[in-house]
Amino acid sequence: MNIRKMKLVFAALLITAVTNAQQQRFKFDFCKSDAAKGYTAVTPETLYSDATGYGFLKNDGVEVKTAVASKDKKITDDYITAPGPFFFSVKIPEGNYDVKVTLGDMAGTSATTVRAECRRLFLKNLVTKNGETKTVTFTVHVKDSLIRDAKGNIVDKVKLKSREVTYFHWDNQLTLEFSDTAAKVCAVEITPNTTATTIFLSGNSTVVDQDREPWASWGQMLPSFFEPSNICVANYAESGETLSSFKGAKRLKKLLSLMKPGDYLFIEFGHNDQKQKGEGIGPFTSYKADLKYFINEVRQKGGTPVLVTSMNRRSFDSTGHITNTLGDYPEAVRQTAKEENVALIDLNAMSKIMYEAWGPVKSVNAFVHYPANTFPGQDKKLEDNTHFNTYGAYEICRCIVQGIKEDQLPIAKYLKNNIPAFDPAHPDGVGTWYWPQSVLMAAVKPDGN
Repeated sequence: MNIRKMKLVFAALLITAVTNAQQQRFKFDFCKSDAAKGYTAVTPETLYSDATGYGFLKNDGVEVKTAVASKDKKITDDYITAPGPFFFSVKIPEGNYDVKVTLGDMAGTSATTVRAECRRLFLKNLVTKNGETKTVTFTVHVKDSLIRDAKGNIVDKVKLKSREVTYFHWDNQLTLEFSDTAAKVCAVEITPNTTATTIFLSGNSTVVDQDREPWASWGQMLPSFFEPSNICVANYAESGETLSSFKGAKRLKKLLSLMKPGDYLFIEFGHNDQKQKGEGIGPFTSYKADLKYFINEVRQKGGTPVLVTSMNRRSFDSTGHITNTLGDYPEAVRQTAKEENVALIDLNAMSKIMYEAWGPVKSVNAFVHYPANTFPGQDKKLEDNTHFNTYGAYEICRCIVQGIKEDQLPIAKYLKNNIPAFDPAHPDGVGTWYWPQSVLMAAVKPDGN
């Protein structure tokens, strides 16, 4: 092919790419009837269907209120609100997207928390003063279970567990959850982002975007720490997984199919790997071999692997110190990091310091420990010393963020400016934590322990 033909082909591909991107861009005005110019009207009656491709998942008491009546309709003239959490969903292809939300009330105050997909935190308790609106952007990853080649042809599929079928994050939809004491949403804009560095997450129930209260993991808190547009967190972890089962279910193959040079993969396993039995199975044999396989595959894609040691379980001895319930698995990760010259976040060491700072009594506040009947359908008390509630997950995530800083990873420059240094020996008090509870709840604990 000569240079002229190559230029023509490139130009055609560029035009096609731009056209496709424009077709995937959405601008929604939450209003009574007529939308602002260039926006699509969304009223309380706009319920989601595959035919329209957008709408509320159910009414949830959603209502529209008019704040001001402008001569020329503006997106801030009115807003959608509800007495509790409400969900808005848009059918879009998998990929990274910048989501711009306009929140507030030109005739009052507001307080809004925004989560996406399976309770993935982006904006926490964004407050507007009387007569004020704020427009905020965050970057979110949308995925499906199909694996495609470089040309977009479907070549394989992730082996999902039965419970994953109901997750919001395998369904070719971007689902936004709005909540808080006075959630008021004027408009939503969604634009494809093909340039952001993607931080892929692989791991188990301590990493996955837990889809139900009261469980939570550090992976679903991580997006809230990064500036928008430059970084997108793509969480592919799943409860109960080991390094080998993650690979066997083709989760690694899936995320590698999306990885571009410069992206990252955080790798945190161990809780379930230690339960595997058989000849040649162990921390310094099969486990290290699997870690090195992950590292090599990421490097072949031009990505950067980051190893994370497993956090401790809440297991105290009689002197108030954490006992090691993970055997040699954390040490195997440390050794692999040195041998392969890979960045290491030693969450195992940091969590020990943090749990002991809390002590046996206060540490309960970070885990899923609740009396019977705290949540619908929960007729027995919950005493889970592995899995975190939202407070505990956030504190663990603060350890991860501190590790990113201390390792001087290039992505550290995209952390939000107002994030203070974190010392695991002085965790935030539970009284400082605020999390509007989702309506998505379950009494059954996730796989793994």
